[in-house]
Amino acid sequence: MKKQISFSGKGSRADIGDMTIFRIIPNRYADAVGPFVFLDHIAPKIHTSPNKSGTGAHPHRGIATLTYILNGEDAHLDSVGNNTTVYSGGVQWMKAGNGIIHDESLSYDTNTENKLTHGFQFWINLPAKNKAERPEYLAIQHDEVPCKLLPEESGWIKVIAGKYENLRSTIPDYTEQFIYHIHLSGEQQYSLYINEGMEVAAFLPLHSLAVNDQEFGSGEFIEFDRKAGTVEIKNHDETAVDIIVFGGEPYIEPIVAQGPFVMNTQEEISEAYLDFYEGKYGKISYEK
Repeated sequence: MKKQISFSGKGSRADIGDMTIFRIIPNRYADAVGPFVFLDHIAPKIHTSPNKSGTGAHPHRGIATLTYILNGEDAHLDSVGNNTTVYSGGVQWMKAGNGIIHDESLSYDTNTENKLTHGFQFWINLPAKNKAERPEYLAIQHDEVPCKLLPEESGWIKVIAGKYENLRSTIPDYTEQFIYHIHLSGEQQYSLYINEGMEVAAFLPLHSLAVNDQEFGSGEFIEFDRKAGTVEIKNHDETAVDIIVFGGEPYIEPIVAQGPFVMNTQEEISEAYLDFYEGKYGKISYEK
């Protein structure tokens, strides 16, 4: 049985510097999908120089951030001492835990002739018990992302987070979660089974395709019901298309979000700001 579509819509503009960004969640219908409380689509852009577009140094607490770079290179620095760059197809994952300051800068991939940047950033809401833990960081290059070909040469699936069949991401799971990047060849289709109770959504970054017999355009966010069933995608075009499918088990604890912090109570939000202003998150060293 195919899953029912609850609603669909497009993100709102939330540009940072010269980066064109569409905020996909939260939106007027959904504050979260499984543990994911935030998704920004960093829209494709062609660069004429290697100057980096950055977020600037800023704090986080109570979440893990996950940046998936389809095209470009993403430099990460933080107050724990991590200073790493991932390239096209790679993933930056950072558990803010009890507090961290980080800075990310995006530019085109200097290892290729492609001047394009394109990516996504997710915020993963941590369970209350993990919000108090020390920060952690992982840099995952493109060849370390689990990937398998789909049947009959119809495309491929990458597991950015969670697991799929015999594939498992190296990113820690604090609750059941998944992010799949599905690349579907021209005039092909594929079905993905989702278990009962899971919250799940899909995002079409660049192309139109059919999802559970409904046509959707580029930039559309689609959320489904929680009943067990399939998400069937069909590509009626002759060119390949991409779709991001993500979700997980519902987050059952209270959620209080303010600025860069996601906690369980307003008191914890106040404490997060106080600790930040008192310098307890440390400082970034920009010397490599």
